Amino acid sequence: MSVTKMEKVTLISDQKNQEAVLQAIQGIQQVEFRNLFQETTNNHWVDTYFPQTKTFTENTSQHELEQRLQSIREAVQFIEHHGHSQQKLVHLKRTELSLHELEAAYSEADFLKKLQEILELKKQWQKLSERRKELTEEEEYLSNWQYLDVIPATFHSQKTVLVLGSMGTTSLEPFQTAVAQLPVYLEEIYSTPKSVYLAYITLQDAAEQVAELAGRHGLTVCNYPYDEVPSKALTKIKQQLLEVQTNQKELAAKIGLYREKIREFEWVEEVTLALIERERVKQQFVRSKQLIVLQGWIGIDTKEDLMTALAEKLPASAVHVQFESPTVEEIQMEVPTKLTNHPLVEPFELLTEMYSLPKYEEVDPTPWFMPFYLVFFGMMVADVGYGLLLLIGSILLQKWVTLPRGLTRFVKFFEILSIPTIIWGLIYSSFFGMALPKTIFGLPLPFPILSTTEDVNTILILSVIFGLIQILVGLFVSAKENLKRKAYLNAISEGFAWQGILIGIVLAVVGAVVLKQKQFLYLGGSIAILSALCIVIIPIIQSTSKAKGAAKGVYNLYGLTSYIGDLVSYTRLMALGISGGSIAAAFNMLVAFMPPVARFSAGLFLIVLLHALNLFLTLLSAYVHGARLQYVEFFGKFYTGGGRAFQPLKTAEKYVNINHRKQKK
Repeated sequence: MSVTKMEKVTLISDQKNQEAVLQAIQGIQQVEFRNLFQETTNNHWVDTYFPQTKTFTENTSQHELEQRLQSIREAVQFIEHHGHSQQKLVHLKRTELSLHELEAAYSEADFLKKLQEILELKKQWQKLSERRKELTEEEEYLSNWQYLDVIPATFHSQKTVLVLGSMGTTSLEPFQTAVAQLPVYLEEIYSTPKSVYLAYITLQDAAEQVAELAGRHGLTVCNYPYDEVPSKALTKIKQQLLEVQTNQKELAAKIGLYREKIREFEWVEEVTLALIERERVKQQFVRSKQLIVLQGWIGIDTKEDLMTALAEKLPASAVHVQFESPTVEEIQMEVPTKLTNHPLVEPFELLTEMYSLPKYEEVDPTPWFMPFYLVFFGMMVADVGYGLLLLIGSILLQKWVTLPRGLTRFVKFFEILSIPTIIWGLIYSSFFGMALPKTIFGLPLPFPILSTTEDVNTILILSVIFGLIQILVGLFVSAKENLKRKAYLNAISEGFAWQGILIGIVLAVVGAVVLKQKQFLYLGGSIAILSALCIVIIPIIQSTSKAKGAAKGVYNLYGLTSYIGDLVSYTRLMALGISGGSIAAAFNMLVAFMPPVARFSAGLFLIVLLHALNLFLTLLSAYVHGARLQYVEFFGKFYTGGGRAFQPLKTAEKYVNINHRKQKK
């Protein structure tokens, strides 16, 4: 499989069919809209035939839907946080259905009524909360003055002044000392570990002097706003606060009745998100008073799905559909990249996407690196127990839970990787760091085929061999792509010649060191020298300046040193495979050294925790280093990337997965 071949689809229909057409397109999630108002060569017809179209693209529907979406989310959050805790919270269970099924159960009038009821409850709650906050602040204030037995507002005298205030506890004694010689009566009303609340009475003549001293010692003057003594005012405030709390409890019970409707609100949120997407794309196609004209990109393998979806919504005569192959300019500037691979290969597309999607006419590297990634990942994790955990866990997770599409692909990714992990675990004879038995039911077992303690050099050589094979495959793909573009000399200089050098060197080394046969040495050397000459000579042929061509050829040949570094990088397969198993074995020994009582109590918990940690780190290392080998050592031989991802009109799929094959007729 490869990059999906795309075609430009044009749809023309009556304005009244707009929503039906958009719902059909959104339901299959396989059409990316073109913006017909962008200034491209192939959009000039819009200005010619629909010069007034832009006046019809202005509407407020998207803004209204976005406001409704915000209200829905506010309502759900409000119910979750303020409903009675004993009332059950029911969320929408993720499921799979068609867009038609999703929107068919939506009644806008009924929902808006419920939404308004909840928003009204929210207003009531906010008012009560604000009132409760005010009363709490008043209660705190009056609690500090509850032992004051006069009403400051009615305490009038022509010769005296009553002042209330607070200061730090440590400042009280110095203040008392400072005013000791003045005509002041000072009384401490209430105190906390940090503050003291006091009242003092002084003569009018000395009021200014006392106030200055009080300010120096940090006195904050308090204005008492009540017309009754603090104790009575505090009693009233507490009563009012109790009433507010009671009202809030009653309101929480009412709010709690809506907790079971959260599922419905989440369903409507999904519908609203779909409607917003449809409103968004309306700005990209022609909408005159009578017609709509849409254009987009669609994979040739999903054209039938589009025609079927349209037929379910409208009669064939109601929509004109036309498919065209993209032009050279569109391929270079517009056409998006969509990958189509076998279900076993598809999960590995996430690695390609992490690096960069291929350009439209570029090779898809996913099926080429997938077998190597399987081998490399299994070789680095290499434990039967860990592999079984991955396999069983991923299968059960997919069986019991409807996962979001992205997460489903990630789980399938590790489900597939569990198989080579088990296979390499058998080869290394590792089961949670323990060696597999030599016999079973009296039958001898061949494990380990390779020992991580005795066959380290063999595993190292095997890692380099795997790396060499992948590099040769990468060079083959490079040559193949150049042949497809009819760049025959590039196919030789960038692919076949480098293969010849590497194969020649291997033949020469094997013949001289292993087989002790000079024939292989001479054959390998000849192939390598001939290939090296091709790398030097071809740039001379291609270049107008022979000197520059020769310099370029020699420089290209110097790139042989990078291949040595590439092969060394593959030795990490051996290092990580051995280290993971060794760490697991060390954890087992650590628990084994514990006393029997501790071993079968805390030891069980400890061994599970340690193996979980080792599994996580091993999987992370294998995932990252496996990807690095593809990106640096493999992709560098033939792959550029830089493609634009296919972005079809689809739903958010926040709570449900949309499957157009479930579409009801």
